[in-house]
Amino acid sequence: MPQSAPGIRAELRAQFGTAFSAGADAYARIRPDYPGGVVLFFADFLKDDDAAQAPHERSFALSALDAGAGTGIFSAQLAEAGFEVTAADPSAEMLAQIPETAGVVNRVVARGEELPFAEASFDLVTYAQAWHWVDPTLASAEAARVLKPRGVLGLVWNQLDVTIPWVHRLSRIMHAGDVHRPDFRPEVGEQFGELTSWDAHWEQEMTPELIIELAKTRSYYLRASEPIRSKVEANLQWYLYEHLGHARGEAMGLPYLTHAWAARKR
Repeated sequence: MPQSAPGIRAELRAQFGTAFSAGADAYARIRPDYPGGVVLFFADFLKDDDAAQAPHERSFALSALDAGAGTGIFSAQLAEAGFEVTAADPSAEMLAQIPETAGVVNRVVARGEELPFAEASFDLVTYAQAWHWVDPTLASAEAARVLKPRGVLGLVWNQLDVTIPWVHRLSRIMHAGDVHRPDFRPEVGEQFGELTSWDAHWEQEMTPELIIELAKTRSYYLRASEPIRSKVEANLQWYLYEHLGHARGEAMGLPYLTHAWAARKR
């Protein structure tokens, strides 16, 4: 298993990230939500500081910027918990997938390293499934700039639970590059204090067909040539139907590990 998501050179990061624009609709339909405990973890982290309280204990909502929001999966969960949410992403196509019912108050096309917001604008800045797509030094500086004093940076990954052998092999066939060991700690800038972590093991109900569709939302597949895409699909069909013996349309649990970190602005 890789210790962390592979390093992405700066000149390729934007190129890889733009691949998601072509798969925005599928991403919105197939990618899983995050366990509700993640939002509570960030809310409790804010509550622990004298300068901030959890959303349900304030007369007004705490403000949150969900950077790299994509189709707004985590943005909607923040809004449901009572945060006043701004969603930012480099892809207008991805942001367009956020439903009006999600409760997101603002959608802004922006990179995580260049946030078009005033200083001290937000109580919480989150990067859900997005920190590996930014330069951590530049993104840390920008997050710290737009955070209020004692504000919180929250990082989240939903990853296939590769501690389970059959899932580990599945991730390799899918070329899921954002999996890492449970002891992995993300790199954040000196603007933030010590990282505190939270994790959860859980399962998403899927079918073999949906797992194949899930692979098609990965950056590797989206930027691949047609022959490589066909090879990935054929390998997944062999693995799920022949090797593992699942039937078409069969309900199955896809194990995930959600790992989150929070750090307070110094």
